[in-house]
Amino acid sequence: MTHAEDRKPQSDEARMAFTPPAGVEVADGESETTSEFSVPAGLDVTHAPAPEAEGSAFNNPRTYSAKDAPPAFTPATGIPVVSLTKDAPWQDRMRTILRLPVTERPAPEPAQKADDSGPAVPRVLDLTLRIGELLLAGGEGAEDVEAAMFAVCRSYGLDRCEPNVTFTLLSISYQPSLVDDPVTASRTVRRRVTDYTRLAAVFRLVDDLSDPETEISLEDAYRRLAEMRRNRHPYTTWTLTAASGLLAGAASVLVGGDVLVFVAAALGAMLGDRLAWLCAGRGLPEFYQFTVAAMPPAAIGVALTVAQVDVKASAVITGGLFALLPGRALVAGVQDGLTGFYITASARLLEVMYLFVGIVAGVLVVLYFGVNLGAKLNPDAALEIAERPYWQIAASMLLSLTFAVLLQQERSTVLWVTLNGGVAWSVYGALRYPGELSPVASTAVAAGLVGLFGQLLARYRFASALPYTTAAIGPLLPGSATYFGLLSIAQNHVDKGLVSLATAASLAMAIAIGVNLGSEISRMFLRIGSPEKRRAAKRTRGF
Repeated sequence: MTHAEDRKPQSDEARMAFTPPAGVEVADGESETTSEFSVPAGLDVTHAPAPEAEGSAFNNPRTYSAKDAPPAFTPATGIPVVSLTKDAPWQDRMRTILRLPVTERPAPEPAQKADDSGPAVPRVLDLTLRIGELLLAGGEGAEDVEAAMFAVCRSYGLDRCEPNVTFTLLSISYQPSLVDDPVTASRTVRRRVTDYTRLAAVFRLVDDLSDPETEISLEDAYRRLAEMRRNRHPYTTWTLTAASGLLAGAASVLVGGDVLVFVAAALGAMLGDRLAWLCAGRGLPEFYQFTVAAMPPAAIGVALTVAQVDVKASAVITGGLFALLPGRALVAGVQDGLTGFYITASARLLEVMYLFVGIVAGVLVVLYFGVNLGAKLNPDAALEIAERPYWQIAASMLLSLTFAVLLQQERSTVLWVTLNGGVAWSVYGALRYPGELSPVASTAVAAGLVGLFGQLLARYRFASALPYTTAAIGPLLPGSATYFGLLSIAQNHVDKGLVSLATAASLAMAIAIGVNLGSEISRMFLRIGSPEKRRAAKRTRGF
């Protein structure tokens, strides 16, 4: 025996623990030296299966499936069972799940079962980002964009997804389990196009993907997405220009204009629209486009005043401002802020501020030259708006209709939003004039009804609420308060002008908050179901 073998411990062998009594024979071939853990002869023991090969503690078990992955941990209070009704719109279901922690989300029920192996994760994430890009570029709120992105991922079986939406960046991360590496993809939104027809088509695609009875492969989804991008806008550029003129004319009637004022405001808005198209074709930023578009209506109003034409110049200029005020971006910005997306809300509101400053610069330049030329513009004319309810209701409906055309809405939604705009102005006029309520409160109540009716119509048709609300708030935009504030500043009455501009800002905030509040009220009182669903639907308290 070598020296190394001599140092080896004899742990695998041991002397028998007992000596057989006298008369007990030892079986042939059995060594007296055996293991102390050996089984005595004659004892029938079923042999256990061979142990599995040793592996890493971080390897997935043999029965593990990423699709049916267990939660990361079990909270002390247990995991509540969250069940969602199938007849609820996918926006509500996805928004409810997104507000839950990942470990408490209900198990996914993929609707797309074309391939048992499942689609490739990078392709699903790419499709999700492309859909989110179209929604965000079309003006959809950040929360609704996240809900749509999560719905697409969940329909293909990717439940552990976390979408993230900011003003210009979309990102999404998918982690199959705690022991797998996450897959992350992002996409930048560089161009924004207002086309609610395309927005409605994207919503239909997401609705079909979320429907368990509809089977859409990734190739079909990509094909439909490509068709949406290739489709032309439903209205031509000259149709949009005519709609811009009619919108300005209808707005001038709302603030007391007559037929001559209607024609003058329409011509000014159409000229400004064509100049803005020219600037856009030359690659100028939107700031300068709004500045140039605001000049012709103001110039026509000042020219009529200098020529001593018996016309209400303030109504001409106010009508032109109605066609330019960024009400859509304002509502989206305030909605993002109220739903907790503060970065996106700040960016949207900053965009609104820049566009508003561009409008202010264009109008102030014209008013400054008009005042120096001797134009007698009266800031107190704001108090002399005649009450003509029938004409004003008809004008508000025409304004909403033309606004819907400018937003490139589907023809099937134009009638609904036109009626919604008429209801908004009727409520505002009833509260403002006979009820003698303040303009801000009247505007907030009317905008709340717009949001409520728009959300109900969207739920009835399983579509986005924007086509039913954005154009309907057109008659409520603070065009007259903006104009008279600028006029006071041009006449060196800075304090009075700032007060009027502050009133315009208050009206704008009342519109945005009212629209969002109406939408939230519709969700609050519509039946959600059990207390567990209520718990899943609620937001954080914020502190």
